[in-house]
Amino acid sequence: MAEKKIGFFAKYLSLWVALCIGLGVAIGVLFPLVPEFLGRFEYARVSIPVAILIWLMIYPMMLKVDFKSIVNAGKKPKGLLITLVVNWLIKPFTMYLFAWLFLKVIFKPLIPDNLSTEYIAGAVLLGAAPCTAMVFVWSYLSDGDPGYTVVQVAVNDLIILFAFTPIVAFLLGVSNVQVPLDTLLLSVLLFVVIPLGLGYLTRSVLVKRRGIIWFEGTFLNYFNGITEAGLLLTLVILFSFQGKTILANPLSILLIAIPLIIQTYFIFFIGFGASKLLKVPYEIAAPSGMIGASNFFELSVAVAISLFGLSSGAALATVVGVLVEVPVMLSLVHKARSMRNSFEDTSETQTEEEEEEVV
Repeated sequence: MAEKKIGFFAKYLSLWVALCIGLGVAIGVLFPLVPEFLGRFEYARVSIPVAILIWLMIYPMMLKVDFKSIVNAGKKPKGLLITLVVNWLIKPFTMYLFAWLFLKVIFKPLIPDNLSTEYIAGAVLLGAAPCTAMVFVWSYLSDGDPGYTVVQVAVNDLIILFAFTPIVAFLLGVSNVQVPLDTLLLSVLLFVVIPLGLGYLTRSVLVKRRGIIWFEGTFLNYFNGITEAGLLLTLVILFSFQGKTILANPLSILLIAIPLIIQTYFIFFIGFGASKLLKVPYEIAAPSGMIGASNFFELSVAVAISLFGLSSGAALATVVGVLVEVPVMLSLVHKARSMRNSFEDTSETQTEEEEEEVV
């Protein structure tokens, strides 16, 4: 299968991301009434405007899901197993380790002790919540298998319900961590269940009426650029909310960002490298690495605010997680695509085996 070519818009996505982050910060500082107005539209700590834009990002990708691939995902358990091991047995603990090393040891002269503890708490909240929404974007941009990505995300969402609280409580030494279940459940509903259901319904109806050739060759082309545009508009809104905070804490943001960035690269290469070692096809290896590397920032921000307060160091650390994630994840998308050829033989072998099974 020929590799998907990146168009002009997607090719320079990193530049557009930087411009939109700057625009969002400028709006938040110069026109504070804009984020104040948008902030009124919130339910269960989830921003409705942001949720709509994330939904617009995800829906076009759900249209491309061959739902037979979801059913058949159990026949290819390696990618899912790697994701689960990385996300739940490695990631939360390495996040704590990197945060403690940098914020409590290396940067100790620069950060008051009580504030560094709050920063670590925010980092732990990020590390204990693997991505639910944005991973579909990273999977799409890296040519990941959309059906398998759905399975990986769905399984992680189920585990979050049971594992997030005890992991955070253990790492922070807090016995009464309160997870806003309404935020968690609403996020899963908005970012997974609804777009997946609508994608299935749309695909089924249109393929039945017009055929798969028209659907893939014509209908899907109507959505070209929608995912990338939704990402950029989401960034403008997110950073308009945090514009003043970012400009008021430039040094703190830099110090927090360093361990978060190291953790992101570290976790990605563990998942991606393990996939290559175990001969997992590239289309599954890419999202396996992306899910662990990216974070469920909606949940992390909500819990940080509810536990420590809006102006706390923990809340700031989760916001920094949003700030660094997009540029870093885009760099990992490019890295994954550049390494695709090393997976090619494995992918082709698996494809041939699947074709023989069908025959």
